[in-house]
Amino acid sequence: MFQLFHNVNLDWLKLRKFFILLSTTIMLAGLASALVRHRFHPGGTEAFNLGIDFKGGTVVTADFKQRPAPEAIRDRLHSAGVSDPIIQPVTDKPGEVLIRLPQMETGQAAGQTQVDVGRAKVAEALKTFGTQVDPNADFPAEGNAFKIVGTDAVGAVAGAALRNQAVAVTLLALVGILLYIAFRFEWTYGAAAVIAVFHDVLITLGFFSIFQFEVNLTVIAALLTLVGFSVNDTIVVFDRIRENLRMHRRSTLYDVTNDSINQTLSRTIITSGLVFLSVLALVLFGGEVLRGFSIALLIGIIFGTYSSVAVASPIMVWWQQRLEAGRTQTTTAGTRGGGTRPSPTQGTRSAKASAAAR
Repeated sequence: MFQLFHNVNLDWLKLRKFFILLSTTIMLAGLASALVRHRFHPGGTEAFNLGIDFKGGTVVTADFKQRPAPEAIRDRLHSAGVSDPIIQPVTDKPGEVLIRLPQMETGQAAGQTQVDVGRAKVAEALKTFGTQVDPNADFPAEGNAFKIVGTDAVGAVAGAALRNQAVAVTLLALVGILLYIAFRFEWTYGAAAVIAVFHDVLITLGFFSIFQFEVNLTVIAALLTLVGFSVNDTIVVFDRIRENLRMHRRSTLYDVTNDSINQTLSRTIITSGLVFLSVLALVLFGGEVLRGFSIALLIGIIFGTYSSVAVASPIMVWWQQRLEAGRTQTTTAGTRGGGTRPSPTQGTRSAKASAAAR
């Protein structure tokens, strides 16, 4: 197998306090951003820049004889007073485009709805590209023209339901991961992996709160993708730890974990590096529609790789050391009280725990 590094001998666990401090600082910064925005914006709707999928809004479908570029449509909508529109070309229909608008104040006319206001705003902006024709009429022979072939509204109630479902799906995914890793390894490994995944998701959301990137359903999809990627990277390290524990029974868990991280370092950098370059291309060239998805993945890939080494492994080692220390104390108390002498395996574990606690 191709390797970037040979005979790496870095003491990763020696830096565990620095790593934990760094992660805690970033998470606290994101939490402070969300709390401050919640405090100064009643209702907490500004803690995150929620998109149309969660806050509600209007989706207008326009069909062009000659479809302009998405950037040109966005500029015209900005000029018409529409903030943060999302322009999504329809791939299987060359002339159609979906225009997503945030919630806007309704006019004074009786019975005017969000759909009416959004439709009027879009029509006003698109008239700069050509004439508007009836949805059932043919396009004129000369000049550009457009039709508004459909409108739809996403209400605040639907947005709240989507938000709750997104949170529920994420939590269920984490529970499933915990159960799988607990069955595949030990429950301490599973708990460490889930804590690392929470760490990745919270840091990613923290960046979205600090920089007010828009949170929509594509961001939720990116977070679920991040969960799988981060856990996969963590399991590779844990699997190598398990193999090395069988091969080097006299080594301490501390040393085995460091060796395992170093042995999988090339694989981690190659895999994560290729994914990083692909996601970076999405950030730079993916356009406005994929902006939130690609940014969430970019942040998640960086911290998901980091957490496999700097969060999951140190937590697992610390937890195992505490458990071994508790078993040692229980065995010692039983021996003093007239119980049986500890077995050779328990003595070896005790020695390992003592040596690893350096």
